[in-house]
Formats: sequence, C-alpha cells, structure tokens
Amino acid sequence: MTLEHIQHYLSFVIFTYNDVHITVAKVIQVPLILFAMWFVVTRIGKLIKKTLLAKKISQDAVHLFTRIYFILSIAILIFTSLEVLNIPLTAFAFVSGAIAIGVGFGAQNIINNFISGWILMWERPIRIGDFLEVGNAKGVVETINTRSTRIRRNDGVHMLIPNSQLLENTVTNWTLIDGNARSSVSVGVAYSSDVVLVKKLIQQVLDEHDAILSNPTASVLFDDFADSSLVFNAVFWVCAESETMLRKVRSDIRFSIYAVFEKHDVVIAFPQRDIHIDGEIALKRTQ
Repeated sequence: MTLEHIQHYLSFVIFTYNDVHITVAKVIQVPLILFAMWFVVTRIGKLIKKTLLAKKISQDAVHLFTRIYFILSIAILIFTSLEVLNIPLTAFAFVSGAIAIGVGFGAQNIINNFISGWILMWERPIRIGDFLEVGNAKGVVETINTRSTRIRRNDGVHMLIPNSQLLENTVTNWTLIDGNARSSVSVGVAYSSDVVLVKKLIQQVLDEHDAILSNPTASVLFDDFADSSLVFNAVFWVCAESETMLRKVRSDIRFSIYAVFEKHDVVIAFPQRDIHIDGEIALKRTQ
C-alpha cells in the first residue's frame, strides 16, 4: 500500500456537519492528542501535588487546587479537540439546551451536591482530617469529593455523606479551630471516705497524665450525694484527633484512680441497701 492510498483512506469523509468535514484522519488524530495531553496533565498534576505537600500546605488546600487544575485541564482538552475537528461551539447549542432542561428536571440533587462540594472545599468549614459528629456517627474526614464526603468512623467503617447534608444539617466539628476537647471521668466513693483526700488523689492523677493539657487546667468537682456513694467528677482537656484517643485517656485515668485509691484505702462505692424488718425472725432447720 502506497503513501497515496494511505492519504486517500485518511482523507475519507465519514460525515459532514454544517460544511465541516469529519475525516478518518481527524477521528484518529483526536484520541491520540487527548491521550498524549492527558498523560502530560496527570504527570504535572502529581508533581504539583507532591510539591505542595512538601511545602507543608494543608491537605484540603492541596485537594482544592488539584481539583481546579484538573477541571481547567479537561476544559482545555475539550476545546482543543473541537478545534482539531473544526467544530464550532454553536453546534452544541441545541444539545446544551436539552441537557439544561434534563438537569433542571432530573438532576437537582446531583447539582446541589456538586455545588455544596465546591462550597465545602472553598470555604473550608470541614477539612480533610477533621473529626466530625454527623447524627449518631463520628469519624475523621478522609476526602471531600464533588458529590460526597468520605468519613472513616471509629469502628473503621467508611461513610459516604452527600455534601448537601453537611451544609443543610447540624454537623459538630470537633477540630474546626483546634484539636482540644473536654472530657470527664466520674467515680463514686463510700460515704465514710475523706472527701478532701479523694479530691487530692484524683487531682494528682490528672496532673501526672501526659495527655492532659495544663491550660485549661484540669479540675475535680464534688458532683453529688448519690444513694450509695459520694460522686466526684474529674474534668480535663486533651488534644484529641478522634474519640478513640479520648476513650483511651479516660481509660488510663480510671486505671490510675483505681490504683491510687487502693493504695490509700479509699473504697469505691457500690450499690447497697439497708433492710429493716419489724417483728421477730425465726430460723427453722429441717432435716
């Protein structure tokens, strides 16, 4: 097959639209151009992301920048393909109108979540790595996509939450300003206990724990006169990234309180009932 035959086949017109001839050469040329340009775009995107992370820029800012970069790159690829095919943008006027009508009737939720995703990434009320409480679920934000946000719960299960729900509903962000969170541990001691000594021992446990912040200071409150115990409440602040860390700190404090109470003969209370019987009780033994 000679070069003239190849050129003849490549110049074969597949179809014509508004005096624009779409040939075999153009159909082959467009995918090759798109593949080459997309290869370059993805490599540059990875390089930019790596460079931004190396400069200690926050993950959510890097995520937003890379999304904008890829969207602009896709738009450039589309316009480049149309330019290669010599197809004017006016040729899509009717198609774009039909798409707009379809979106208006059937894709309200998709568009709502898409816009909400960009609001989340731009205003940053929720960032990657934040610890959220959404309804009854608690977890860490792993990624914010254009339609949904992925959260890893404390039990390891991943949740996909539509972005519109994060903007329209009440969401508790434990780490919006900082990672400091307040927690408490309650313990009940017997009524015969020395309350001043009990407060001193619990305060000692709080002061010796490395994870408890010195500012705000930890405190011990005489909380209540319960039915069977004197209730003390240890209130403290920790820099926690998840509820699991809070639970671990509370567990450590309970272990320490138990040990120091046992050392100083402080009795941890348990439910007790006094029974008063009027009259005489006779014990009869049967054989």
